[in-house]
Amino acid sequence: QVQLVESGGGLVQPGGSLSLSCVVSGRIFSINVMGWYRQAPGKERELVATITPGGRTNFADSVKGRFTISRDNAWNTVYLQMSNLKPEDTAVYYCNGRFAGSTQAWGQGTQVTVSS
Repeated sequence: QVQLVESGGGLVQPGGSLSLSCVVSGRIFSINVMGWYRQAPGKERELVATITPGGRTNFADSVKGRFTISRDNAWNTVYLQMSNLKPEDTAVYYCNGRFAGSTQAWGQGTQVTVSS
């Protein structure tokens, strides 16, 4: 019964910045990885970034150098800081968690629109 709730989406101009938050709640015994995915119109859901409890991060090539994933020490919130945004970044962004026991949770999604 892990729950993930995203917030922070909105409209931003190309080249601008936006930060997303994912609040994690529920009974979590062990986190394998937390991450952000996105789904643009007409496209499949794709990986954006991940972070492990050990602090290792990975990014999709399309966002590398522009996006940063982070979390607080208690893993209550996972963040996605987005800079130099492009129209191609327009999508619904989803928080994702994978936990011990092959358990997975998804947030409801938050819309990010990059447009002038």
